[in-house]
Amino acid sequence: MDARATDFWSSPDLAVQIGGDAPTPQDKPEAAMDWAFGLATPELRLFTTGVQRRLPSGPAATLGERARRFFSEYPAAGGLEVSPRLLVGAIPFDREDGDCLFLPERAANRAWSPPFHRTSSPGSRRITAEPSRAVYQDAVGKALVSIRASREGAQPVDKVVLSRSLRLEADAPFDAFALWRDLQADPSAARFLVPLGPGRSRAMRRLVGASPELLISRRGAAILSHPLAGSARRSPDLSEDEAAAQALLTSDKDRREHGLVVEAIMDLLAPWCSDLRAPPGPALVSTRTMWHLGTRIEGRLRCPDEGSAAELAALLHPTPAVCGSPRDRAAELIRELEAYDRGFYAGAVGWTNAAGDGAWYVALRCAEVCGREARLYAGAGIVEGSDPAAEADETSGKFQAVLRALGVDEASL
Repeated sequence: MDARATDFWSSPDLAVQIGGDAPTPQDKPEAAMDWAFGLATPELRLFTTGVQRRLPSGPAATLGERARRFFSEYPAAGGLEVSPRLLVGAIPFDREDGDCLFLPERAANRAWSPPFHRTSSPGSRRITAEPSRAVYQDAVGKALVSIRASREGAQPVDKVVLSRSLRLEADAPFDAFALWRDLQADPSAARFLVPLGPGRSRAMRRLVGASPELLISRRGAAILSHPLAGSARRSPDLSEDEAAAQALLTSDKDRREHGLVVEAIMDLLAPWCSDLRAPPGPALVSTRTMWHLGTRIEGRLRCPDEGSAAELAALLHPTPAVCGSPRDRAAELIRELEAYDRGFYAGAVGWTNAAGDGAWYVALRCAEVCGREARLYAGAGIVEGSDPAAEADETSGKFQAVLRALGVDEASL
């Protein structure tokens, strides 16, 4: 980022301006909080309120061009950036579905101060597994059959990521801001809260989570991706926890699964880069509830004026870490084997600015909250050698981050 952008990130609170025009305030303070966006990572904290303009929604393939057009229609006043002109929001899992990005009114590097309730979840809840654990395991079995059968075709499937969902219904509305607060147990994760627009009940839909996975970031010519694939549930017993970590690190099945993700990202980024590198093997990455295999991929753009963070995110998304390989065939299997629409789960959340800088995180360890309903998601990568029961256990472990924040025990689901 240039000096003006750096000054912005060191400022506690600024109006986000386009064309030098001060934003029109929302009629009521609560309206500004309706569109509150938050992203807190070890590297950056970005909190916005209000909405000035929404980016016309569209599929992933057009995101880069739509973002460029949006910023070009509102040039900086006098050629100077009063503040980085921002778009914040989310990309859905399905590349053909419409995204949700918008220009906020104000941006800050300190969190908003909404009136938190005492807890993020009402006391009375009804929990429904969709699908049940047994049905999920059956779907994993069907995915393995499809993977084996595909070897005889022109486009064999190496991996497919299958997810399952938990639907929580309560007698009173869930507090998305309190849930965001209570997810801070994983300081290394990217905590996010993204407004998605009003739901059926007219309450604001919000995606809330704590993602361990960086899809892509761009700062000038420098880009970074840190994919995770291959996971194991952590244990409160130190010796068992260490054994789980070492077993993951040496697992042939998990290293193959991880390798597919790294290879796909490297192949997609290579044409854009003058330099692109990754270590020869994955490293262990930990969250409060899970061990993961991770690889840090770094590069430099060949043409720094091309390839915004939004365009690169749309190029990579969805990676084999959340979809499978090859991408199109894996997506077909997901539609066949999953009985619901993922929506923005396993999509991406983040920001981009007029200079092309930005950061996008895979929307994992999250819940979509709307009024008295919260829907949680978790998935596992299925490759040759996967065990249906073990994959179901993996999804149970991934549910824990949000369930603990909600004060829910998933042991019986």
